[in-house]
Amino acid sequence: MQFCSGKSIWSVWLKTMLITLCVTLLACSDNSGQKHLAQTKPKPDPYTIRFVTINSPSTYFIDSQNNYAGLEYDLAKRFVEFLGPPYKLEFIVVDSFAKVFPTLLRGDADIAAADISITPARKRQVLFGPSFNQVQAMVVYNRDKNSEPNNADALFEKRIVLPKSTSFVERMRELQSKAPTLTWKETDKLSSEQLIEAVARNEIDFTVADNHLIAIMQYNYPQLDAGMMLGQADKIGWALNKLHGEERLKQVQAFFKKIEKDGTLRNLLDRYHGHTKRLKPVDVTAFLSKSQTLLPRYVRLFKGAQEITDIDWRLLAALSYQESHWDNYSTSPTNVRGLMMLTEQTSNMMNVTDRLDPKQSVMAGAKFLLWMKDRIPSRIPEPDRTFMTLAAYNNGVGHLEDARIIAQKLGLNPDSWADVKRGYQLLNDPAYYVNARHGYCSCGAPVIYTELVRSYYQIMQKYFPTYDPGVDPYKIADIKMPWLLAKAS
Repeated sequence: MQFCSGKSIWSVWLKTMLITLCVTLLACSDNSGQKHLAQTKPKPDPYTIRFVTINSPSTYFIDSQNNYAGLEYDLAKRFVEFLGPPYKLEFIVVDSFAKVFPTLLRGDADIAAADISITPARKRQVLFGPSFNQVQAMVVYNRDKNSEPNNADALFEKRIVLPKSTSFVERMRELQSKAPTLTWKETDKLSSEQLIEAVARNEIDFTVADNHLIAIMQYNYPQLDAGMMLGQADKIGWALNKLHGEERLKQVQAFFKKIEKDGTLRNLLDRYHGHTKRLKPVDVTAFLSKSQTLLPRYVRLFKGAQEITDIDWRLLAALSYQESHWDNYSTSPTNVRGLMMLTEQTSNMMNVTDRLDPKQSVMAGAKFLLWMKDRIPSRIPEPDRTFMTLAAYNNGVGHLEDARIIAQKLGLNPDSWADVKRGYQLLNDPAYYVNARHGYCSCGAPVIYTELVRSYYQIMQKYFPTYDPGVDPYKIADIKMPWLLAKAS
């Protein structure tokens, strides 16, 4: 047996320790590197424009046709199209407004587009693009349960809840400086829309919301109303991070300058908010009540007409309500009759033998609407083409074409309903109608008619599902409006 000398043993031990130490250091270095890599965010794609938003009727939602919609969505989509390839759009949808600015400020989004009011406090945090809309903060109340709050005293000792981190909180603090005993609660769990619904259900007394959202919600809850205004009107705009938003801001400014000049912005504002002031609460209440009592008799007919024409049965029902209020025996002084208020000429054209027969009336009205739509240029995008079709159903294609020609002569877009409305309104002015092919027209009527049908259709979309013949043949919708039923009883 051979033994190593003491020196040899020391050398072996020292060498072993050095190797162990190196391996340990390498392992630590490797782990540290992995940890560092895990904590470092991947660099965002410079050609993907990330928008942070919230779900609401005025920002971003999925409509009844399962398509993305909303004013902010449409603006964002057009902004990326304005930039052109290879730019792409990405939406980050957070569950409360309180998370919008943190998402933007930590760099997870490039632009915040969430119906954001431009306030002095926010200007210190972020960059704002051009203002594209104006809103007024107002106190929302339930007129069946509370008197109109028209001053700070009316808000004392009431159940007031506001969405956290919104401009509404800033407005209430301004009011509180003059009325120190005023109190409220804030939440990041409920959106403005949900808080307005809570007011409608009498779960809280008041909240604060922008006037355009209140107008939309009144179509679903006619017992809602707007009380006192809080502060001055606010301008709405997109917000960008101050640290790296200067170049993007230039692109945003150029985009809004373009869409304001070419009428796109005006058209989008009209699409989402142009019809929201047409109905009074009493009109909405009557419509919802008749949706319970009269509409179920005719749902199968409207759905059957959809199968033939591919026109949403809810739009046909809304049009029928505007025409006859679903009164099958309705007759006008000019002898227009039935559920769809058909003229004798239209009835003959559609081979109707009895205008008071609901089945014949609904099917003929739907086919006539489709016939009208086929006479409107197919290049006109939806929903503008449908809006123009409704106007033509009411007042004829001839006056519609005259209105489109006037709009074009005014330098407006003849394919935009927002601009064609202005053409219609000039057809009672001799300076315009003397040169119009179809002459004078009291053409405020088809504009109002179209906006009312749009309003009723919006309510129908809230309470009635789409119809898919393959999935749900001729099933009458289960309408759940407990507050209305309770009120009726």
